[in-house]
Amino acid sequence: MKFNVIQMTGKKSENVEVSDKIFSVKPNKKIIQIVARWQVNNFKQRKAKTKQRNEIKGSTAKIYAQKGTGGARHSSRKAPLFVGGGVAHGPKGDSYKIKKINKKITKLGLIHILSEKNKVKTFHVIQDFKEEIKKTKEFNDFLKKNNLKNSLLVSDKNSKIKIIKSTRNIPDLKVIEQEGTNVYDLLKYKNVIFTLTSIKSLEERLSKWKNLII
Repeated sequence: MKFNVIQMTGKKSENVEVSDKIFSVKPNKKIIQIVARWQVNNFKQRKAKTKQRNEIKGSTAKIYAQKGTGGARHSSRKAPLFVGGGVAHGPKGDSYKIKKINKKITKLGLIHILSEKNKVKTFHVIQDFKEEIKKTKEFNDFLKKNNLKNSLLVSDKNSKIKIIKSTRNIPDLKVIEQEGTNVYDLLKYKNVIFTLTSIKSLEERLSKWKNLII
Protein backbone atom coordinates (compact mmCIF):
# COMPACT_ATOMS: atom_id res chain seq x y z
CA MET A 1 0.00 0.00 0.00
CA LYS A 2 1.01 3.65 -0.42
CA PHE A 3 0.85 6.80 1.71
CA ASN A 4 0.99 10.36 0.44
CA VAL A 5 3.97 12.23 1.84
CA ILE A 6 3.09 15.68 3.21
CA GLN A 7 5.54 18.57 2.90
CA MET A 8 5.83 21.46 5.36
CA THR A 9 4.11 23.61 2.74
CA GLY A 10 1.08 21.33 3.08
CA LYS A 11 1.41 19.85 -0.39
CA LYS A 12 1.28 16.10 -0.96
CA SER A 13 4.04 15.29 -3.39
CA GLU A 14 5.48 11.81 -3.58
CA ASN A 15 4.16 8.48 -2.30
CA VAL A 16 5.86 6.02 0.01
CA GLU A 17 5.13 2.34 -0.38
CA VAL A 18 4.88 0.20 2.75
CA SER A 19 3.99 -3.39 3.54
CA ASP A 20 0.30 -4.37 3.79
CA LYS A 21 1.34 -7.07 6.26
CA ILE A 22 2.38 -4.44 8.77
CA PHE A 23 0.20 -1.39 8.14
CA SER A 24 -2.96 -2.89 6.70
CA VAL A 25 -3.89 -6.06 8.61
CA LYS A 26 -7.31 -6.61 10.15
CA PRO A 27 -6.97 -4.96 13.61
CA ASN A 28 -7.30 -7.30 16.57
CA LYS A 29 -8.56 -5.08 19.41
CA LYS A 30 -8.03 -7.78 22.02
CA ILE A 31 -4.28 -7.87 21.38
CA ILE A 32 -4.14 -4.05 21.43
CA GLN A 33 -5.97 -4.04 24.77
CA ILE A 34 -3.65 -6.64 26.33
CA VAL A 35 -0.52 -4.65 25.40
CA ALA A 36 -2.03 -1.31 26.47
CA ARG A 37 -2.97 -2.67 29.91
CA TRP A 38 0.50 -4.12 30.36
CA GLN A 39 2.04 -0.73 29.54
CA VAL A 40 -0.24 1.12 31.95
CA ASN A 41 0.72 -1.29 34.75
CA ASN A 42 4.38 -0.68 33.98
CA PHE A 43 3.85 3.07 34.28
CA LYS A 44 2.38 2.81 37.78
CA GLN A 45 4.69 4.03 40.51
CA ARG A 46 3.98 1.99 43.65
CA LYS A 47 6.20 3.94 46.07
CA ALA A 48 3.82 4.44 49.01
CA LYS A 49 4.93 2.29 51.92
CA THR A 50 3.72 1.97 55.51
CA LYS A 51 5.30 -0.12 58.26
CA GLN A 52 3.57 -3.35 59.06
CA ARG A 53 3.36 -4.64 62.62
CA ASN A 54 6.44 -6.83 62.22
CA GLU A 55 8.52 -3.85 61.01
CA ILE A 56 8.00 -1.68 64.12
CA LYS A 57 10.99 -1.57 66.46
CA GLY A 58 10.38 -2.23 70.14
CA SER A 59 9.58 -4.87 72.71
CA THR A 60 7.24 -7.73 71.89
CA ALA A 61 6.32 -8.24 75.55
CA LYS A 62 2.69 -7.98 76.63
CA ILE A 63 1.88 -4.51 77.94
CA TYR A 64 0.07 -5.99 80.96
CA ALA A 65 -1.24 -9.30 82.26
CA GLN A 66 -3.73 -11.25 80.17
CA LYS A 67 -6.30 -11.41 83.01
CA GLY A 68 -7.21 -9.57 86.16
CA THR A 69 -6.86 -5.96 84.96
CA GLY A 70 -10.44 -5.41 83.83
CA GLY A 71 -9.22 -4.15 80.47
CA ALA A 72 -9.22 -5.67 77.00
CA ARG A 73 -6.55 -8.22 76.20
CA HIS A 74 -3.55 -6.85 74.31
CA SER A 75 -0.22 -8.18 73.19
CA SER A 76 2.42 -5.53 72.43
CA ARG A 77 2.47 -1.84 71.61
CA LYS A 78 3.13 -2.78 67.97
CA ALA A 79 -0.58 -3.54 67.40
CA PRO A 80 -2.28 -1.27 64.80
CA LEU A 81 -4.73 0.17 67.34
CA PHE A 82 -1.95 1.86 69.32
CA VAL A 83 -0.32 5.16 68.39
CA GLY A 84 3.06 4.32 66.91
CA GLY A 85 2.02 0.80 66.08
CA GLY A 86 1.99 -0.86 62.67
CA VAL A 87 -0.54 0.03 59.96
CA ALA A 88 -3.06 -2.65 59.08
CA HIS A 89 -3.53 -3.34 55.34
CA GLY A 90 -1.44 -0.31 54.30
CA PRO A 91 0.39 0.11 50.96
CA LYS A 92 3.42 -2.14 50.61
CA GLY A 93 5.54 -0.22 48.11
CA ASP A 94 7.42 -2.24 45.51
CA SER A 95 5.69 -5.50 46.36
CA TYR A 96 3.27 -4.85 43.44
CA LYS A 97 4.00 -7.43 40.78
CA ILE A 98 3.70 -6.67 37.07
CA LYS A 99 2.55 -9.47 34.80
CA LYS A 100 4.96 -10.24 32.01
CA ILE A 101 3.85 -10.71 28.42
CA ASN A 102 5.67 -12.25 25.50
CA LYS A 103 7.76 -9.85 23.43
CA LYS A 104 6.04 -11.19 20.31
CA ILE A 105 2.70 -9.99 21.66
CA THR A 106 4.02 -6.44 22.14
CA LYS A 107 5.18 -6.43 18.50
CA LEU A 108 1.80 -7.73 17.35
CA GLY A 109 0.03 -5.07 19.39
CA LEU A 110 2.07 -2.41 17.60
CA ILE A 111 1.25 -3.85 14.18
CA HIS A 112 -2.47 -3.99 14.92
CA ILE A 113 -2.73 -0.47 16.34
CA LEU A 114 -0.83 0.93 13.33
CA SER A 115 -3.30 -0.85 11.05
CA GLU A 116 -6.19 0.55 13.10
CA LYS A 117 -4.82 4.09 12.66
CA ASN A 118 -4.54 3.50 8.94
CA LYS A 119 -8.09 2.11 8.80
CA VAL A 120 -9.63 5.22 10.42
CA LYS A 121 -7.51 7.59 8.28
CA THR A 122 -5.46 9.09 11.12
CA PHE A 123 -2.10 7.78 9.85
CA HIS A 124 0.11 10.37 8.12
CA VAL A 125 3.61 10.56 6.63
CA ILE A 126 5.66 13.76 6.38
CA GLN A 127 8.92 14.60 4.66
CA ASP A 128 12.08 14.45 6.80
CA PHE A 129 13.00 17.83 8.29
CA LYS A 130 16.23 18.95 6.65
CA GLU A 131 16.22 22.51 7.96
CA GLU A 132 15.74 23.65 11.54
CA ILE A 133 12.34 25.07 12.47
CA LYS A 134 12.83 27.46 15.37
CA LYS A 135 9.41 29.10 15.73
CA THR A 136 6.58 27.30 17.49
CA LYS A 137 4.01 29.29 15.49
CA GLU A 138 5.36 27.95 12.18
CA PHE A 139 4.99 24.33 13.23
CA ASN A 140 1.66 24.95 14.95
CA ASP A 141 0.28 26.57 11.79
CA PHE A 142 1.37 23.53 9.80
CA LEU A 143 -0.56 21.23 12.16
CA LYS A 144 -3.69 23.39 11.99
CA LYS A 145 -3.55 23.67 8.21
CA ASN A 146 -3.43 19.88 7.82
CA ASN A 147 -5.89 19.07 10.63
CA LEU A 148 -3.16 17.33 12.62
CA LYS A 149 -3.90 18.61 16.11
CA ASN A 150 -3.65 16.03 18.89
CA SER A 151 -0.84 14.09 17.27
CA LEU A 152 1.98 11.72 18.06
CA LEU A 153 4.97 12.60 15.88
CA VAL A 154 7.31 9.65 15.35
CA SER A 155 10.55 11.12 14.08
CA ASP A 156 13.96 9.98 12.96
CA LYS A 157 16.89 11.28 15.04
CA ASN A 158 18.05 13.93 12.56
CA SER A 159 14.57 15.37 12.07
CA LYS A 160 13.94 15.49 15.82
CA ILE A 161 16.98 17.73 16.31
CA LYS A 162 15.58 20.14 13.71
CA ILE A 163 12.12 20.47 15.30
CA ILE A 164 12.65 19.95 19.04
CA LYS A 165 12.59 23.69 19.85
CA SER A 166 9.48 24.45 17.82
CA THR A 167 7.41 21.52 19.09
CA ARG A 168 8.08 21.34 22.83
CA ASN A 169 5.48 23.99 23.78
CA ILE A 170 2.65 22.82 21.51
CA PRO A 171 -0.20 21.26 23.53
CA ASP A 172 -1.50 17.83 22.50
CA LEU A 173 1.67 17.05 20.55
CA LYS A 174 4.28 14.51 21.57
CA VAL A 175 7.51 13.86 19.67
CA ILE A 176 9.25 10.50 20.03
CA GLU A 177 11.87 8.63 18.06
CA GLN A 178 10.99 5.58 16.02
CA GLU A 179 12.50 3.18 18.55
CA GLY A 180 10.06 4.44 21.18
CA THR A 181 6.88 3.76 19.18
CA ASN A 182 4.38 2.10 21.51
CA VAL A 183 0.72 1.07 21.71
CA TYR A 184 -0.16 3.35 24.65
CA ASP A 185 0.90 6.58 22.91
CA LEU A 186 -0.71 5.52 19.63
CA LEU A 187 -4.00 5.02 21.48
CA LYS A 188 -3.69 8.25 23.46
CA TYR A 189 -3.32 10.57 20.45
CA LYS A 190 -5.85 10.90 17.64
CA ASN A 191 -3.29 11.23 14.82
CA VAL A 192 0.07 9.63 14.25
CA ILE A 193 2.64 11.33 12.01
CA PHE A 194 5.74 9.51 10.76
CA THR A 195 8.68 11.10 9.04
CA LEU A 196 9.70 9.34 5.84
CA THR A 197 12.83 7.84 7.39
CA SER A 198 11.10 6.74 10.59
CA ILE A 199 8.30 4.82 8.84
CA LYS A 200 10.82 2.89 6.72
CA SER A 201 12.92 2.12 9.81
CA LEU A 202 9.86 0.92 11.72
CA GLU A 203 8.77 -1.22 8.78
CA GLU A 204 12.19 -2.85 8.66
CA ARG A 205 12.10 -3.54 12.42
CA LEU A 206 8.60 -5.01 12.42
CA SER A 207 9.06 -7.03 9.22
CA LYS A 208 10.92 -9.65 11.28
CA TRP A 209 7.64 -10.45 13.02
CA LYS A 210 5.24 -10.36 10.06
CA ASN A 211 4.81 -14.15 10.08
CA LEU A 212 3.17 -13.84 13.52
CA ILE A 213 0.23 -11.69 12.42
CA ILE A 214 -3.11 -13.22 13.41
